[in-house]
Amino acid sequence: MLWIQVLSVMVIWLSAWSLIRRDEWWFRGTDFPRLQILAVGFIALALLVFWPQPWDLRREIILLALIAAVAYQLKMVLPYTFLWKKQVKKVRQHQLNPERQISLIVSNVLTPNDQYHLLIAEIEKYQPDLVLTLETDAVWQQQLAVLEQDYPYRVPVPLDNLYGMHLYSRLPLQDTEVKFILSDEIPSIHTTVILRSGEPVQLYCLHPKPPSLTEAKDSTLRDAELLIVGDQIKDLDESCIVMGDLNDVAWSRTTRLFQRISGLLDPRVGRHYVNTFHADYPLLRWSLDHVFHSTDFALVKMKRLPHVGSDHFPVYVHLQTGRVFEQIQQELEQTDADEQEAQEAIQDGIEKAEKEEKPVTDEITQDYQTGRKQQ
Repeated sequence: MLWIQVLSVMVIWLSAWSLIRRDEWWFRGTDFPRLQILAVGFIALALLVFWPQPWDLRREIILLALIAAVAYQLKMVLPYTFLWKKQVKKVRQHQLNPERQISLIVSNVLTPNDQYHLLIAEIEKYQPDLVLTLETDAVWQQQLAVLEQDYPYRVPVPLDNLYGMHLYSRLPLQDTEVKFILSDEIPSIHTTVILRSGEPVQLYCLHPKPPSLTEAKDSTLRDAELLIVGDQIKDLDESCIVMGDLNDVAWSRTTRLFQRISGLLDPRVGRHYVNTFHADYPLLRWSLDHVFHSTDFALVKMKRLPHVGSDHFPVYVHLQTGRVFEQIQQELEQTDADEQEAQEAIQDGIEKAEKEEKPVTDEITQDYQTGRKQQ
């Protein structure tokens, strides 16, 4: 009986620990394995209830706390199942219009991975309009050169620090910039994609550092980068897509805040998990690779692709824009508290970047710095 109580207390402790609003990785890390904690919680709950021993006060207290912990974990992950209301509508057959569609593949390739042919095969199979590769260096760029004939518009950022990225596009790109928002080590791609209909779509490709023992000690810079982009998007009255390995899960506090600040939607809500990491460990997976979009987009198709030798699975998403979707889809409601929380997180990120003496050359970040000095 003791080991069941220990298991239950572990679930209770991890659930309570994740409520602490701190940025250090040992706090934020509990955001990731919510599905795993929930599964263990259900097992512990069943054992605690049905174990054939007399009940005592300690067992009753643990049971109540465990029910609360399981309920909390359910609240966090349930929106990403078919039991929840869909945030993004599905494009019906009679609404399909290829001229107003855009398809894309996002793939964190894992720099040492040399199974280049596996990703290339998936690209050739699905023929997406956009391909975003992450962790790509000069070697990967050379291996992916076979795509260049079909993808005449390219934004190469080969780096050896696990944060290189390459964008390949069949569709024209305009006003393309590679930005280093809070660090000269972490690039992001900002560009405008022109659909076949001639409509422009603002595109943001991101890959911030995760909070972990081996990467960033806390999530401050990651959160700030994501919220800086979200804060910029909220002032746009244009179609928009944000995609990449955000090194954060869909149900985290920061990702949900980003959605409310930016007004972007998540096609996974009301459908299913798209758990892309870790590709090699089926019992230890969560969603790190994301595609968010403005309310004028609806979903044609979304799919996690097969293993390509990386620690991430690629993701395929096919969208279509249209005013009819904008009229029936609503962005998440933003509150004054959300705005304050976002601005505080952004300022914390800028101050941390300055303290670590990381060059901050991006004009968006400089605007925040200027605004703070004027206050």
